[in-house]
Amino acid sequence: MIALEIIDPGPLTSIQDFGRFGALKHGVAASGPMDRASFTHAKQLLGCFSQTGLEIAAGKTVFAVRGGTLRMACTGGSFNLHINGSPAPWEQVISLSTDDIVQITPGQAGNYAYACFDHDIDVPALLGSRATNTIAGLGGMEGRVLARGDLVKLAPVMESSPDTFALTAAGSVQKGPLRFIWGLHARHFPASLRRKFTSKNFVISQRHDRMGVRLTDPEGVFATRPNLTLVSDAVVPGDIQILGDGTPIVLMRDHQPTGGYPRIGTIISADLDRFAQLVAGTQVQFTSVTVDHAHAILKQAFKG
Repeated sequence: MIALEIIDPGPLTSIQDFGRFGALKHGVAASGPMDRASFTHAKQLLGCFSQTGLEIAAGKTVFAVRGGTLRMACTGGSFNLHINGSPAPWEQVISLSTDDIVQITPGQAGNYAYACFDHDIDVPALLGSRATNTIAGLGGMEGRVLARGDLVKLAPVMESSPDTFALTAAGSVQKGPLRFIWGLHARHFPASLRRKFTSKNFVISQRHDRMGVRLTDPEGVFATRPNLTLVSDAVVPGDIQILGDGTPIVLMRDHQPTGGYPRIGTIISADLDRFAQLVAGTQVQFTSVTVDHAHAILKQAFKG
């Protein structure tokens, strides 16, 4: 049996796959990787259709290979990779042997990194997915982040062509303002406020996790927001909620199933990966696109 022995898990290292889609009707978000394009890119590098991988954030992660050999690809933010204490290249396939020690630490940019293998992580599927949702306590390693001493078992997967993977990593390198579509409640905000929303800067705050990213509003765009009483309804990743105190928050992969705060817009799928990798203190701007334009952008991220 091949396994990964977790020596130093870091505070937010979890098992993820492509997501638990269709479970929102049960009150469970899809979860999956915060940066889906980078997660997919790791699979492309490996050229095999493993479903799972490790998502690494907020600190050093160290693990050892036990019981065999395997190949690994690391992608995501600009992190640092060391094998047995020696620097190793990022975004390349690396062969690992029994007792090799892998260390991944944050680098110059990004919040999330991915370590994927030519094996699948052997944990039970819950509601059709192995993705960890720590809010609901589902998936992965008993519904939690990894802990020191965990033995993460691996199982072989079928070899396949990299062409198996439809989604490209193109969305993660798009520069400029974050593109969004106007939301269900946008009409409740005055036209003057909507114009400010697309012309002023916001800043990524220190308060961000897999559930949501709070923005600071240094130019007071929402200082005179309307007071709205809304019925809670379903939300999706990328929704931009305006909290009662005027704080904008972007919902992420482990979002709550419903929300009662007004949603001025939704960041399009092609830009949400990039947004997830923006570190605290980064200035962001928003620009609106139509639904048809958002669909066209998404189609460009697929092959064929």
